[in-house]
Amino acid sequence: MPGPKTWQLTAGAAAVGLALAAGTVALAGPWDSGQRTAERHRAASWGARGGAHHQGPVDPEAPAPAPSAPSVLTALAAPGGTPVPAALPAALAPLLADPALGPHPAASVLDTATGKELYAAHADAAMTPASTIKIATATAVLTALPADHRFTTAVVAPAGGSGLTLVGGGDPTLDRTRLAALADDTARVLRGRSLDQVRLTYDTSLFSGDPVHPIGPNENLAPVVALMTDEGRTAAAGPSGASGTSGASGTSGTGEGVESGPGTRTSDPAGDTARAFATLLRGHGVRVADPAPATAPADAKPVASTRSAPLTEVVERMLTTSDNDIAEALNRQTAIATGKPASFQGGADAVSAQLARLQLPVKASVFTDGSGLNRADKVTAQLLTRLLAEAAAPGHPELRPILTGLPVAGFTGTLTARYGTGSAAAGLVRAKTGTLGGAGVNTLAGTVVDASGHLLAFAFLSTGTPGADPAPAQRALDRLATRLVAH
Repeated sequence: MPGPKTWQLTAGAAAVGLALAAGTVALAGPWDSGQRTAERHRAASWGARGGAHHQGPVDPEAPAPAPSAPSVLTALAAPGGTPVPAALPAALAPLLADPALGPHPAASVLDTATGKELYAAHADAAMTPASTIKIATATAVLTALPADHRFTTAVVAPAGGSGLTLVGGGDPTLDRTRLAALADDTARVLRGRSLDQVRLTYDTSLFSGDPVHPIGPNENLAPVVALMTDEGRTAAAGPSGASGTSGASGTSGTGEGVESGPGTRTSDPAGDTARAFATLLRGHGVRVADPAPATAPADAKPVASTRSAPLTEVVERMLTTSDNDIAEALNRQTAIATGKPASFQGGADAVSAQLARLQLPVKASVFTDGSGLNRADKVTAQLLTRLLAEAAAPGHPELRPILTGLPVAGFTGTLTARYGTGSAAAGLVRAKTGTLGGAGVNTLAGTVVDASGHLLAFAFLSTGTPGADPAPAQRALDRLATRLVAH
């Protein structure tokens, strides 16, 4: 029996003229790799790819998952001729004046079909975005790399030698299951070569610069290196996220990642990963001493490898769970793809350059990282809505995972607990959250289909919010997004 949110969602969708017939909803089925089947088919028609399963095991007593975004994706093709009601400023201004949002909140609401800004308040003011900056991170990497790009962690060896090098490919989703599969494949190749003793090194040269975030060691982010397992966490977490493949000579396996969020982190993710790999090889009867860091020999040949899920799925997972480790890795991958140093600064420069290539308003922006953990990051509400409008534009199907990766109000990712069963926005608002505890920064940026069928992009930014508890500011932001549903 579907939970109350499911029935509320259906009623809300009908109210905006976007509900599917009951039979169609049944055919859409439950979450399928992160999207309902109906949405994935719609996304495919736009040339998009992706659909990572972003959630862990589902409580059987919990409400059924929401349709992932049929309303959003349907609206992408909707004509822009129908005028948007003009009452939006009068409706939003009192909500934006909520004292919980601090002294100078910013807002931008854009009709994605026409590009017309429907509401603006300090929309060109550069403010700290917190995790909503991940929308910019996603835009940059999706325009720098192919949609089906995968990040490869490889084992290589020189011809005729007994040395092995574990080469980090900058895959932030590598987990213990895939590392074990890589060890299985490697041991199988070694047996075929009659080798039962090897010397193991590990190569992290893909990334450069200081691996520690400019704000210092943080429980929300491991040191950013090209080789890590389980995002540098010292204890295994529940499964959630994009799967990948591991193989040598055609063999394969899948694994799950870990949820984003605070956790005890190792100071040496690469070394820990290499040592874990050595232990796994020993389990196959291979004698190997503790590994040491080294650059792979120039003449080394592939032995085995494991690849991440496609880029589109990795981006979706980053947005849904607000994954800081993925965000920083993607920033460095953007830098590599565009010929810049794979460091914090190189990644920041690469993101700014990619957005400028799209002719987006980045002049007032300051990028220092890809995750939004740095208070020095600055973007405007106008930039965020323009980014979302680009993701909805028919001319940029490569950006569609930004829309499908946004958390669904009341159902997925960082919006799971933000909207109750009685909210008119549950299942209809899709948005990226942003919070910097202790800094008074609370933000929300995403999309909603209004009552007239227009796909609206919105961004609400607040700083200097009173008190240490972000909940009042978050509720105020949610009321703004909810008001757009009825507009």
